[in-house]
Amino acid sequence: MRTNRTVLGWVLAIACAAGAVIALADIQTPVRVILTPLFLLVVPGAAVVGLLRDRDPLAALTVGAAASLVINVLLAEAMLLFDAWSPRAGVATVAVLGGFMWVLRSLYRGNGSLHTEEGARSK
Repeated sequence: MRTNRTVLGWVLAIACAAGAVIALADIQTPVRVILTPLFLLVVPGAAVVGLLRDRDPLAALTVGAAASLVINVLLAEAMLLFDAWSPRAGVATVAVLGGFMWVLRSLYRGNGSLHTEEGARSK
């Protein structure tokens, strides 16, 4: 079961990366219609779910899906408000926000080799 989740995660990550590259390079292909929205919906949600790892899985997925929609809608509204509509800039902004949340998660959680304050006290 763990192997299937890992494989699915890697396939989804590769598909999202391909969607971002296709949008940023402005490549006209039929799969762009599938991969670019996949990137825009999955990356912010996955980043938020990563921050909520110790919570109830259903609650974390629900909050991640809602956060993904909110981030995309607010980004689209901001681009329309400032008359700066650009799909490429939208994809780049979502990528930067997703990367920022990944860095936050890495700093907050650590890479597994760092000791927490409670763990350091108990030793």
